[in-house]
Amino acid sequence: MRKIFATSLLLASTSLSTFANASECGSVTIADMNWNSATLIANIDRFILEHGFDCDAELVPGDTMPTGTAMIEKGQPDIAPEFWSNSMKSALDQGVKDGRIRYAGVTLSDGGEEGFWVPAYMVEKDPSLATIAGIKANAKLFEHPEDPSKSAFMGCPAGWNCQISTSQLFEAMDLAASGFDLIDPGSGAGLSGSIAKAYEREEAWFGYYWAPTAVLGKYNMVKVDFGTGIDEKHFKACITQNDCLTPKTTMYPPSAVDSVVTEAFAARAPEVMAYLAARSFKNAQMNELLAWMEDQQADGEYSVEHFITNYEDTWSQWVDSATAKKIKKAVSAL
Repeated sequence: MRKIFATSLLLASTSLSTFANASECGSVTIADMNWNSATLIANIDRFILEHGFDCDAELVPGDTMPTGTAMIEKGQPDIAPEFWSNSMKSALDQGVKDGRIRYAGVTLSDGGEEGFWVPAYMVEKDPSLATIAGIKANAKLFEHPEDPSKSAFMGCPAGWNCQISTSQLFEAMDLAASGFDLIDPGSGAGLSGSIAKAYEREEAWFGYYWAPTAVLGKYNMVKVDFGTGIDEKHFKACITQNDCLTPKTTMYPPSAVDSVVTEAFAARAPEVMAYLAARSFKNAQMNELLAWMEDQQADGEYSVEHFITNYEDTWSQWVDSATAKKIKKAVSAL
């Protein structure tokens, strides 16, 4: 009788232990940032955490500075899936040092990408146009929309951070001496629209853009090689500073894009932490996904089904086989 009772206690204990392990994740808040790649990743994380790890996951509105500050000072939200960490690097690093937050993984394995670009069809005709020397030598190809005596370089919209770096590099490369005029597109829509218009007509285009974006998913563009490599120290000290009077040419360094979590969440959900450490996207893949979202006018929640269904080779590498089966079963029930 004692043996049976002891065995019953052991089974009950094992059952409770298993239940406790399964519910470790508990309630999870995930920052849904206000741009498409971030909202897509937030929705992917919510779906995988809910159906793969049995979390009670909820999306909450987010943006870079307020989300980072709230995580450090208030311990919420639990996860920021796409954090461009250079934007508040000092504060984040101090938060890590103070045991409040943790970098959980690299969200974009290529980092955020910036540069000067030309359409691929131009480079196919003349490979030299993939270099700044080739661009300068063929400046007349890039017709100015208002002044036929000048060549057009499409810069970053006024008021954006990239306006400073674009202007400084324009000066460092002395593009004005080659006949270029730095054009303000007026808005992000104006800048992307100028690429779309050039592509539709197979016209010349030269200017600033960044990835991951739907635009670079739709239109095959080539990043121009400045021939200098990356001088990250000079880029931060001068190219990003409006008052620096001695800019030198350097390629844009990649921007770190990380998954950031609170330390309290990291401590209670090691299996989710393993997932976040493995979960990463290439820019080319994210460009493709963003282009699909734009074409379909799909929001992040709707796009999850497309991602889970069509990118199994990607996400199945982030989880074990048992978890993958649970995720596939959930998406098949949608």
